[in-house]
Amino acid sequence: MKLVAPSILAANFNKLGDQIEMLNQSEADFIHCDVMDGVFVPNISFGLPIISAVKTISQKPLDVHLMIVNPEKYLAEFHKAGAEIITVHYEACIHLHRTIQQIKALGIKASVCLNPHTPVLLLEDIIAELDMVLLMSVNPGFGGQVFIENTYKKVSALKELIIKHNSNALIEVDGGVNFEVGKNLYEAGADILVAGSFVFGAANPTETIAMLKKL
Repeated sequence: MKLVAPSILAANFNKLGDQIEMLNQSEADFIHCDVMDGVFVPNISFGLPIISAVKTISQKPLDVHLMIVNPEKYLAEFHKAGAEIITVHYEACIHLHRTIQQIKALGIKASVCLNPHTPVLLLEDIIAELDMVLLMSVNPGFGGQVFIENTYKKVSALKELIIKHNSNALIEVDGGVNFEVGKNLYEAGADILVAGSFVFGAANPTETIAMLKKL
């Protein structure tokens, strides 16, 4: 499966409406929304008002990545704002299974993210419950970083874990994606590529999205 989720963290917020319309007309499968609180990660991005505004014009499902502490407190609000997939961090959830069940109870898809230093084996007892796993291939908090090469091994290991436990979880990768990296990630077993700067910084973002899907 080759899916693409452009990250609006890299969009021009002066023209956000136009850029969402561009994504509507593109072959993008999701719109990736990076929510940062300045506590869990060293940056602040946007929150519920932006998600709500994007939802009013988006024709693509919103893939909301919560890089925040205590995400369980805000799940219902992000669902109400328009999230169709909610990703929480393994590192931010003391009671991860409970949080996943809370997301599923909202009737939406549940995903867990792992930071670059977090091994995939830590998901062994919960992988069957997940709809998606997001692997960070850069340290979370900022766009435009260099891809961490060890991610290829993590994707392969995660694929093996998914197969072993008969899970239907998709593998999403976020950070440093370009055509070469994307091709290698797909070959390693990734299903969804998150691309921010590479899409929105391109001369032709729509064409770039189409080319990522054809790698």
